[in-house]
Amino acid sequence: MRLKLLMASLSALCATAVLAEPADDIRASLSKLNLPVAIKTISESPISGVYQVQLDSGRILYASGDGQFLIQGALYDLTAAQPRNLTSAAEAAGIGEVVNGLPREQLVIFAPDKPKTHVTVFTDVDCGYCRLLHSEVGKLNDLGIEVRYAAFPRSGPGESSAKIMESIWCAEDRQQAMTEAKLGNKIETLTCDNPVNKQFALGQQVGVQGTPAIFMANGVLLPGYKPAAELAEQALANQ
Repeated sequence: MRLKLLMASLSALCATAVLAEPADDIRASLSKLNLPVAIKTISESPISGVYQVQLDSGRILYASGDGQFLIQGALYDLTAAQPRNLTSAAEAAGIGEVVNGLPREQLVIFAPDKPKTHVTVFTDVDCGYCRLLHSEVGKLNDLGIEVRYAAFPRSGPGESSAKIMESIWCAEDRQQAMTEAKLGNKIETLTCDNPVNKQFALGQQVGVQGTPAIFMANGVLLPGYKPAAELAEQALANQ
């Protein structure tokens, strides 16, 4: 038994040593790019000599062991009957961890008494499909889906949409302020320490390109509006 444990320990040490040099080279090369997101982990990929680089945002890059080449794109496994997107699966897991880690007190949440699962929606008050989705939040709650709103003012920080969203996050009743804004009604202009700009930046890092951007509990991104029944079905299938 001791011999087996010793051999296992030696194997682990060898694997760590083998990975350490490429990881150091990759980190050194990527540091020159001044990436807006830090590197979380570097691990071997299924392709010999190519390493998987996971960023703190959950996004995935690939790099050569010497750090001289960087690949951004999807890696597919073609060994099974159906092609499998390995990058998408890895990113969903990482992004799910990031998005689910958003503090509840920094979100605008519409929840049923006993939620079955949740979705996190990066939203904009001036987006027509965001307004349509919000009109069905009650239906989603009835179907057991908790809706968590994060801010993503598409026009960017400091613009009119962002200022309205800051007022929502500063309101005493955020839910009511969100509903009024989504109806196109004027809400009270308020200022406070708020997470709107931070959430906008995070949305960009996790791949939000438009609104509504709906993340399932497992990190899978469902872009665009979906009717309540269809969205609930997807949410329950991707817990």
